[in-house]
Amino acid sequence: MKKNHLWLITALLAGKGIFAQNVQQDSLKVQQLDEVVVSDSKFELKRENSGKTVIKITAEEMQRNQGRTVAEIINAKSGIEIAGSRGRDGDVLGVYARGGRGRQVLIIIDGVRVSDPSTFSAEYDLRLLSPATIESIEIIKGAASTLYGTNAVTAVINITTKKASKQKIAGNFETSVGTNQTADDQNYNLGSIQNSANVNGTLGKFNYGVDFSNRYKSGLSAAITPENEEDIFSHYSTNVKLGYQFSENFGVQVYGNQTKFKNEYDASMAEASNLGKNEQQRVGLTSELGYGKGSVHLNAAYTDYESVANDTFGESTTEGSNWVLDVYNKYVFAKQFHTILGVNYIKDEAIFAEEVDFTIVDPYANVVYVSDFGLNLNAGARLNNHSEYGNHFVYNVNPSYVFDTENGYVKLMGSYATSYITPNLTQLFGAFGGNPDLEPEENTTIEGGIEFKLSNQFRISTVYFDRNETNAIGYDANFMSINVTDEIDANGVEVEATWLPWNSFSVNANYTYTERKGDNAIRIPKHKANVSLWYQFCESTNASLSFAYTGKRFDTDFATYTDIALEPFSLLNFSIRHELIKNKLNVFVNADNLLNEDYRELLGFTTRGRNFRVGLNLNL
Repeated sequence: MKKNHLWLITALLAGKGIFAQNVQQDSLKVQQLDEVVVSDSKFELKRENSGKTVIKITAEEMQRNQGRTVAEIINAKSGIEIAGSRGRDGDVLGVYARGGRGRQVLIIIDGVRVSDPSTFSAEYDLRLLSPATIESIEIIKGAASTLYGTNAVTAVINITTKKASKQKIAGNFETSVGTNQTADDQNYNLGSIQNSANVNGTLGKFNYGVDFSNRYKSGLSAAITPENEEDIFSHYSTNVKLGYQFSENFGVQVYGNQTKFKNEYDASMAEASNLGKNEQQRVGLTSELGYGKGSVHLNAAYTDYESVANDTFGESTTEGSNWVLDVYNKYVFAKQFHTILGVNYIKDEAIFAEEVDFTIVDPYANVVYVSDFGLNLNAGARLNNHSEYGNHFVYNVNPSYVFDTENGYVKLMGSYATSYITPNLTQLFGAFGGNPDLEPEENTTIEGGIEFKLSNQFRISTVYFDRNETNAIGYDANFMSINVTDEIDANGVEVEATWLPWNSFSVNANYTYTERKGDNAIRIPKHKANVSLWYQFCESTNASLSFAYTGKRFDTDFATYTDIALEPFSLLNFSIRHELIKNKLNVFVNADNLLNEDYRELLGFTTRGRNFRVGLNLNL
């Protein structure tokens, strides 16, 4: 598409959205500050009763970010840096929370932890996620191993997928097209296509849902090279959910997922691009049995991963799978004590020179006390039982106190928690440096903060964190995996604010300061800030403007093995959404990197310049 054609479509859609109807601000309603949070206790509790500053990405916020990836949406939150999210779709993503590494962030989907045991770091690949399937996301930062086990060290990203409609049949279709270009090459050719479709509903006690999504990106080179040949990324995802509510207190749901993506990347010793193929297949079951003041929950899943790399050195395949079972009982005593008693089972398997595996069986307990005079206390413990290294004990104590004010509250928060990371299969049994005598990495985190809420219009929180990391897994002079004696210390401050001056306007802002000591702290910005403005022009049209600042950080030049300082950069994004048919059809336009800033996110890798996306969403 020619440059002037794309500008014309953008102008028409934006203009029609702004002037389509008269302003009706009094009837509009944006997000509420009386949130209910789940992730830090597994109970639905008011935010003021939580000792954490849980970040909640609602369905409405997901809608406002139509056309963007999950990594892009999460990257705008405090305390988190997802390196690679601003580059070519398909780049390997690094998730850094509170000065930690990717292995210290746990991803949960519908109550089940997900990780690929065949990879070097056993992380979950965020490229597998499709935003079209997601209802909401909660992010709890800090140590959470007592509730969630291994890897829940710096953050837990808890993803809930969309549920079936109460109607007999409902559906949704979304499609968008856009440019995919660098700041230096503003050609305005279409290089990005995304589609999703789903059908769902409820027939008596039976509910169902089927969805499909894909995205295709071309036009950008993964790495900065003299040729800058384009590297193509294509992604396909299919989900099926079937549920049956046997009674008011008992229901079961089964689900299946298959996700595939192909990713070209630049070769180092050949002219043609390398090609990677990744596939994930998951089947699972969730169930809830309610009784009196309690309920029993079961979340179970089996996931199979396969990655094929066809590159300069030939073709290689990695295969892995895991079984996850989490069974827990929730019970409320005297309306004030919210208790969890559960057991978590994990079996990780991978194929190296031969098939290897380990198992984890962890009993755990947690209690939340919500008093009638302002005191809240969240405390718990877990006994980790690992088939290779034996036992490991972790615990947390998280008190908070709420002072009610005339129009809101002031909440004081504190936390002391331990967490752990089990050595993965590569570190234990890998062909290069495997060491079955490894012990788990240990982390201790201290937090303190304050949150102030004024009516339903303003909320601000500030949290200080300090994390000490010991027994981390590294390498000796012979490249054997070992538990290193050096310690890592990470500390910082997170500030989050939400302001709703009136029903049709909101402001969200956050700032993070992070200091990491003990190693080179690559790809972790010391200063990071985000500000987003949202405005409802009229009943059918809204727009958002966001500003993101990423401060100075370092990256390693592997040609010389020296750390190179990367300059700070700022990005400005804009989007507008207009409802053509009420509750049925809306159109949207995104403009990312509006000022076309030329910057480096990662050393040697391409970043996106100014890009536009136009799309529509149809509810059936």
